[in-house]
Amino acid sequence: MNQNKNKTELKTFFIKLISIVISIIIIINVSYNLIFAEKMESINTLLNINKKENIETLKNKIRIELEKGIEKEKILNDEDAELLYKFYSKIKKEINNAK
Repeated sequence: MNQNKNKTELKTFFIKLISIVISIIIIINVSYNLIFAEKMESINTLLNINKKENIETLKNKIRIELEKGIEKEKILNDEDAELLYKFYSKIKKEINNAK
């Protein structure tokens, strides 16, 4: 009687263990696909930039983003504009000092 009870408990333990392992595998797989797969695709595109088709795709994306920026009334927010102006002023001073 006691041996049957142990077998039943052991069987229940293994069923729970297998279900937990399968759940963990599914969670890892889903999180990988949601988080890393898209980023890996972007990295692969950047690494393959020497191919002509990838260069054309990148050019088209840049053109689309530039067109979106032109359509906006204000491209930069005030903080970014101020930062770019300071950067421009610093570069201008360094160029003038180089002469």
